[in-house]
Amino acid sequence: MKVYELSVLFHPDLEMNLEPAQKKLEKIVSDAGGKIIKTTEDGKKHLAYKIGDLEYAIFNYYDVELPPEAPHKMSDAFNIADEVIRYLLVVKDERKEKLEAKRREAEAKRAANATEKAEEEIEAVEEAVEEVVEAAETIAEEGATTKESEEK
Repeated sequence: MKVYELSVLFHPDLEMNLEPAQKKLEKIVSDAGGKIIKTTEDGKKHLAYKIGDLEYAIFNYYDVELPPEAPHKMSDAFNIADEVIRYLLVVKDERKEKLEAKRREAEAKRAANATEKAEEEIEAVEEAVEEVVEAAETIAEEGATTKESEEK
């Protein structure tokens, strides 16, 4: 089974009660033999151009796993569903996923290195502060000793 990205624009009147439309979409996917891996709800947005009389739509994105014959079955179901204004089903690019995983890993390494460097700098500053405190205490002791000898 292949992994697909499914982008769906729901009718904006469903904003207050979107759950039945989402359940219907889930049923269409499962009836086609697939399963939803990940769901992203992007909310109501202004469309770049009108679709019919509509200027707004509710954007939802899904990662779905489907057998080879499922896209055609889902296409037929989405075309007759009143809740769905537009949809787009594309094969998920595995190379892109691998590239993003490498990028996230590199960012994590950079963050770990930055944290390590910051901890080293903090230790150096703490050591410098300790040295200054010791020097101040030494100066204070010498000053007290000098004052006592002057008083005698």
